Amino acid sequence: VKKVDAIMVHLEQGYRRVLARTIKRPAMMSVLVLMALALSVLLVQKVPKEFAPAEDRGSMFLMVNGPQGASFEYMEKYMTEIETRLMPLVESGEIKRLLIRAPRGFGRSSDFSNGMAIITLEDWGSRRSAFEIMNDIRGRLADLAGVQAFPMMRQGFGRGMGKPVQFVLGGPSYEELTRWRDIVLAKAAENPKLLALDHDYKETKPQLRIVIDRDRAADLGVSISHIGRTLESMLGSRLVTTFMRDGEEYDVIIEGDRAQQNNANDMNNIYVRSDRSKELIPLSNLVRVEEFADASSLNRYNRMRAITIEANLADGYSLGEALDYLNGIVKAELPAEAVVSYKGQSLDYQESGSSIYFVFVMALGIVFLVLAAQFESYVHPAIIMLTVPLATLGALVGLWFTGQTLNIYSQIGIIMLVGLASKNGILIVEFANQLRDRGLEFTDALLTASTQRLRPILMTGITTAAGAIPLVIATGAGAETRIVIGVVVLFGIVLATVFTLTVIPTAYAMFAKGSGSPDAVARELEHQLAKRDA
Repeated sequence: VKKVDAIMVHLEQGYRRVLARTIKRPAMMSVLVLMALALSVLLVQKVPKEFAPAEDRGSMFLMVNGPQGASFEYMEKYMTEIETRLMPLVESGEIKRLLIRAPRGFGRSSDFSNGMAIITLEDWGSRRSAFEIMNDIRGRLADLAGVQAFPMMRQGFGRGMGKPVQFVLGGPSYEELTRWRDIVLAKAAENPKLLALDHDYKETKPQLRIVIDRDRAADLGVSISHIGRTLESMLGSRLVTTFMRDGEEYDVIIEGDRAQQNNANDMNNIYVRSDRSKELIPLSNLVRVEEFADASSLNRYNRMRAITIEANLADGYSLGEALDYLNGIVKAELPAEAVVSYKGQSLDYQESGSSIYFVFVMALGIVFLVLAAQFESYVHPAIIMLTVPLATLGALVGLWFTGQTLNIYSQIGIIMLVGLASKNGILIVEFANQLRDRGLEFTDALLTASTQRLRPILMTGITTAAGAIPLVIATGAGAETRIVIGVVVLFGIVLATVFTLTVIPTAYAMFAKGSGSPDAVARELEHQLAKRDA
């Protein structure tokens, strides 16, 4: 204990000597604060951004997309092959449960062109990282030519469970959107960090177009509505009447024989009756069938025709970088009328990025008002708040140095720093005011307050930083989010503690001479007048 006390005494004496010279050079401290602000703005641009860090959730989905119109038998063959290729991971003990299913939906569906696998991993301590396993799965399934398969980690929160990149193009028509989509996809394919590029407007669903020969139908006395009603009844279904039985009403629905509707040639077996001659006329004499491929759905977003481009991200590539890359393509290659929107995690990222600035300003305002009420002054809170840009700079340096991202967790950590860093300034400013009220001269009060508050400032700073170390070295479930908060608190507190020991006293010496209690201000004015007269 005596050795520690001796070290602290020497440290306080050296700190007082340094501070006595520093407060006489306010310009240097002003430049330091301005440089901190400028460097913070620069690092905000440099640090990768995303909505939330990718977490090892212990389970994942494997999405499998086949060609439009694929049958269950087609997908069954590929899903069985996927199961075979993933079984070595089950046998090695990394995958605890593997559930394969096709189609993907859990309800009734007429679309069998997709499938999925639900993969549950073993405990964190007995396997590799989930992201390493995902890369392994990508490699095992890379040569499946008939389907597109991509693993996807489920998110802790946010919109949906789709791919992180969901980039929406809106425009006047689907023909124009299709052309824009092809341009963006061609440029995006040049970026190897965008994985499994896809879109939701695929002109691959087989369809039939019925073209009616109106002149021939009129010659034979067959109305257009009669042809349409016949097609509706035979190829679809139609409610014709109802009947009552045992007090219950039942619908009577007519439809054609599904066994006779396997291809377009089966329409030769459908007849319509002439309104004029009452004879049955083959439908094939009145219509022409055209085969074509089109999208299965025409999507809209915010009431606008839209196509969504989706992608996964390579390791180390942030969502913010991906969206900036796609926005750059749109600005460079597409006309001004192209509208850009976002879905899913991309929308969460955009909304959180804009709202966090409002929350940060609100936090600054609340802390400032609380301090203003405590000190009954606007000058002292402003001096204390100079610690915030220094703490923010430390947080951004820590994120950049450790390769972390600016996300919702790190943003929350930065807001925490507003309060954690302000306590250093409170300790110095409040004690300096008390010494001035006791009659101590302004400079002596400032130096004495800063020196005597050095030990509690270092103690609280060291304990706060030490408390963040377990978060920084965390492993296991949820480690990715804890690491981000720990890095922000650790680097922010360390940098704020080191620099505020000189910045706050210097700012106090510059701006606080005319502030404080009336007695203290009066005594300092008398002291200055006496010093001038002498």
